[in-house]
Amino acid sequence: MEKQVKPTVESGPRPTLTFQQKRRGKPPRHLADLARSERREVVSALGYPAFRADQLSRHYFEHRTIDPAAMTDLPQAQRDAIVTELLPPLMEKVSEQFADGGRTLKVLWKLFDGAVVESVLMAYPDRATLCLSSQAGCGMACPFCATGQAGLTRNLSTAEIIEQLRLNMVLAESGALGKPVRITNVVFMGMGEPMANYPAVRGALHRMIDPAPEGFGMSARHITVSTVGLVPAILKLAEEGLQVTLAVSLHAPDDGLRDDLIPINSRYKTAELLDAARHYFVRTGRRVSIEYALIKDMNDHKWRAELLAAELNSRGHGWAHVNPIPLNPTPGSIWTASTNVATRTFVDTLTEAGISTTVRDTRGSDIDGACGQLAAEVVDRDNVARRAKKAQEAVEARLAEHRTEPENLADQLAAMTAGY
Repeated sequence: MEKQVKPTVESGPRPTLTFQQKRRGKPPRHLADLARSERREVVSALGYPAFRADQLSRHYFEHRTIDPAAMTDLPQAQRDAIVTELLPPLMEKVSEQFADGGRTLKVLWKLFDGAVVESVLMAYPDRATLCLSSQAGCGMACPFCATGQAGLTRNLSTAEIIEQLRLNMVLAESGALGKPVRITNVVFMGMGEPMANYPAVRGALHRMIDPAPEGFGMSARHITVSTVGLVPAILKLAEEGLQVTLAVSLHAPDDGLRDDLIPINSRYKTAELLDAARHYFVRTGRRVSIEYALIKDMNDHKWRAELLAAELNSRGHGWAHVNPIPLNPTPGSIWTASTNVATRTFVDTLTEAGISTTVRDTRGSDIDGACGQLAAEVVDRDNVARRAKKAQEAVEARLAEHRTEPENLADQLAAMTAGY
């Protein structure tokens, strides 16, 4: 059963947040769902030596294969039974689209129950980055995000998240992006709110980071987990002892605007979110990324950059890096990206206040593969477009006062900067 919450707004219809998935069958049990000890128990229960589980794990994590014929170190009489038990098929490729001269590849994957997710693989001169999904759909209902307007179908299992990575590793290493390249970076910025699927994401992080036969042995510092602001989960992740990067999708420094752009802000306000992000930095030593989609005449004002800088600096220096992102309009969007002049002014204002700032590279926008655009094409795009337009119009009707610089802005900034 779905758990839905309607946030408080000043007036007009309220967006519906969905935290629980629709009732569906569970994905089949998979090696990547299990810790090493659990895998060994499964193999022992089949009547085979427990160390066969480690051999199978190395084939999966080191050689990226699930083909029994390639596992020649396993006795032939045991291969099929062990593979059938621990490596069931979880997803199949439905379609793929290339962009950016072949350097970006978006793949649509169909899961065992017909649910669909997308991943985006991006090649750079010396590496590749994978943007993967943690949920089929998303329940956060952000009005500028296609995935959020499509709604939540269900959470992914740990293995379904990891299988996206393995399959994309096979693509990257086979030269799908023009030449063979290794995936060194992973960002949880595809479909879904990772923190709303915390147990599976936590398991996936361990499979990515832990060395074989436990996992892939990737560098934790090359993995980024994004969130719109589920504060309890941020605090929980801070205590996991993982050196992953936290990315906060902020998009507005003031509650008046953020309540409308990010509906979860009605539960966890901006100050509480930034306090949690600062706590994550203190506990892990990892600088936090602040993601900020620049929307023309919506959140790109110079005074908002001043307010953002003050909010960050009031909590210390050097703990956060801001990534402004030109808005990628979704189907039906009435909003568009900020002008180059407004973007430059916003960035310069942050930089002059001592905030490390980099305009983020936008990849895959022409195949709806950029930030905020992932909504699988098998979903009714016309319906998503209608919902996005309706949601944005509702926000527009409430935002006249939020576009105007607050009369007491100078006093607010002075109070924030008094301590630094």
